[in-house]
Amino acid sequence: MAEKIIIIGSGPAAWTCAIYAARANLNPLVYEGAISEDNRLKGTLPLGQLNLTTEVENFPGFPEGIQGPELMVRCRRQAERFQTRIVTEDVVEVDLSRRPLSVRDSAGATVQTHALVIATGASANYLGLPSEERFKNKGVSACAVCDGALPRFRDRPVVVVGGGDSAAEEATYLTKFASEVYVVHRRDALRASAVMARRLLDNPKVKPVWNSVVEEVLGDEERGMTGVRVRDVKTSQQRTIEAAGMFVAIGHTPNTAFLKGQLRTDPRGYILLQNPLGTTTSVEGVFAAGDVADATYRQAITAAGMGCKAALDAERWLAAQGFH
Repeated sequence: MAEKIIIIGSGPAAWTCAIYAARANLNPLVYEGAISEDNRLKGTLPLGQLNLTTEVENFPGFPEGIQGPELMVRCRRQAERFQTRIVTEDVVEVDLSRRPLSVRDSAGATVQTHALVIATGASANYLGLPSEERFKNKGVSACAVCDGALPRFRDRPVVVVGGGDSAAEEATYLTKFASEVYVVHRRDALRASAVMARRLLDNPKVKPVWNSVVEEVLGDEERGMTGVRVRDVKTSQQRTIEAAGMFVAIGHTPNTAFLKGQLRTDPRGYILLQNPLGTTTSVEGVFAAGDVADATYRQAITAAGMGCKAALDAERWLAAQGFH
C-alpha cells in the first residue's frame, strides 16, 4: 500500500514538515540520507548543514545559543515523538510520471507515495582545499549571516572568497563585525551588480585582493584558522594574509540531481515553486521546502517555516484527493 506522504531530507525543513505531518495523522516516512563516505565528502550526511556548524545564535528559543548538531538531534527526536518513521538511506531515484509516485533508495527498496516533499537542501560550494576542510567551523565558513557575529570574528580581520553578488553581500555584512574584510577574487573587478560592488568597495574596512586565489588556509589545532596564503594568478607571487576567518561565497548547489529533470528548476537547479508563498511544484502532489527551493535566504528558520507550509499544503492536497 502506498504511503500518504514521504519527506526527503533531514534539515530544519524536513523535520518541521515531519512534525506537522505526523501530528495531522499522515504517518510520514522520512528518508534522512545515508551515513556514507560520499555524503561526508559532499556535506550531505543526515541532519543537514546545521550538523556541520558549531554555535547557532539566531534560532529563536535558545537565548544562550545552541550547537547546530544538538538542534538537529532535538528536531529529529521531536519528529520521532509523534511516530515519524525514518529510513537512513539516500533517495537515488524518483518516478513522478505516474500515480502513486515512487521512490527508490540506496538499499534498492522502492516505496510508493501519494504525496512527496523534497527538502534536500543546498550544499555550499567550497574551494576543495585539504586545509580548508581541516578548518571548517574553526574559522572557515560558507555563511556570514550564520557565523559572522561569533566572538572569534569580532574586531578581527576576515577573508571573503568570491566576486559575485553573494560575495559582495557576505563581505558587506561582515564589515559590521570584522576589523578588516579582505575580498579575494581571481579577476580584477567584481562580477557583482554595480550597486552592490560600489557599496562594498566604498566601505573603508574592505580590502580587495585582485587577481588572486587562496592556495592554503593556515592555522593550528589550538587557535584554529590564523590566515590564508594567496597567489596572484598573473605574477604567481604569493603572500600571507592574517585572518581569523575565511568565508567562501562561490555559490551553492541545490541537491536536486536525483530528480533527473522531473520538476521545473531554475538554471542553477533550485526547484521553482508554483506560488512563491506556498510549496507546490510543477508536479501535482509534490512539494518543496527549505534551501532546495530558496536561493535567497538559506536560513534554518526560513527552512523550518517552509517545512511547516509544505506539511499543511500536502495535508490539504491529500484531503482534496480523498486520502485522510
